[in-house]
Amino acid sequence: MLYKKLAKPVLFRMDPEKAHHLTIDGLSVVGNMPGGKQLLKSMYGVPESPQLSQELWGLHFGNPVGLAAGLDKNAKAVKGFSQLGFGFMEVGTITPKPQPGNELPRLFRLPEDKALINRMGFNNVGTAEMAHNLEKTGKRAIPVAVNIGKNKSTPNEQAEEDYRACIGALYTYGDFFVVNISSPNTPDLRNLQHGDDLKRLLSTVRDEMQVQHKKHGCTTKPVLVKIAPDLTDEELVLTVQIIQESGVSGIIATNTTLSREGLRHANREQAGGLSGLPLTQRSTDVIRRVYQLTNGKLPIIGAGGIFTAQDAYDKIRAGASLVEVYTALIYEGPGLLGRINNGLQELLKKDGFTHISQAIGIDSH
Repeated sequence: MLYKKLAKPVLFRMDPEKAHHLTIDGLSVVGNMPGGKQLLKSMYGVPESPQLSQELWGLHFGNPVGLAAGLDKNAKAVKGFSQLGFGFMEVGTITPKPQPGNELPRLFRLPEDKALINRMGFNNVGTAEMAHNLEKTGKRAIPVAVNIGKNKSTPNEQAEEDYRACIGALYTYGDFFVVNISSPNTPDLRNLQHGDDLKRLLSTVRDEMQVQHKKHGCTTKPVLVKIAPDLTDEELVLTVQIIQESGVSGIIATNTTLSREGLRHANREQAGGLSGLPLTQRSTDVIRRVYQLTNGKLPIIGAGGIFTAQDAYDKIRAGASLVEVYTALIYEGPGLLGRINNGLQELLKKDGFTHISQAIGIDSH
């Protein structure tokens, strides 16, 4: 209640991006203070439960609820976020060179739709500074994924070199990597989801992961691909086929949408990617389809409009092994994570399941 009664009214009176920076900076400060991590954990930590913990890709996930990319773009507040009850988190999207992103304003709240529209445009500090930030983090409490993209100035024909550069600079710092080809805010980026462009990109990514693995001698690290919710079924079939053939480790479904269906708030006219409640059903449908197309053999992280335990459970039953939140965290605060985890345990019990793995994809057979 602390968030809803005290923090949210203040933050929601501020410009959304200013509120965002204040939150990240605040979490960064508290996470680095003596006793700061313990304070956050005592307020918001989620105890690990045997029903919800999983081993995936050789990594341990204490619970299935992660933080989606876009909130901690530069890995400034990993220590703070890792104490709030997340099972894992993504940082980024990062690009090789720093870039300012699109012109302000570029982040908009739609409170009555429980949604956000952003056209940030991969604003970030670049791989060198992110590497420095992750190095300072030290030993981590949860798996951290690095979400990688291309610089706006890099043409699609050379896009794979940007992804290669990101992996080269950050391989030792990420527990796994996410290839972002589905943000609507970098011109032509979504074209990389198709055909030869996608084949070439994923082949380069796989090769670079092998190079870095040999160079550093650590365990091989998983790579996932994040896809858009706006693909037609025909496009989705082809995209998933290429992703499967490429040998990557999993799929994140989905990124933000360009659809504006059913929105009421005046900000619906803003350009950019829409996240939050309006995306709930569409992302669940994409998860179900991906699960069917891969025969459940490629783990899926479900993202898009998760506000309740039931939303998360629907995505798990559709085929997601893990889920991610972002917009709901802005509206509901960090208490959301405890509520989702507790609710998931109750929903599993109600359905007669003793472990989350028994529910994954049960609605997609």
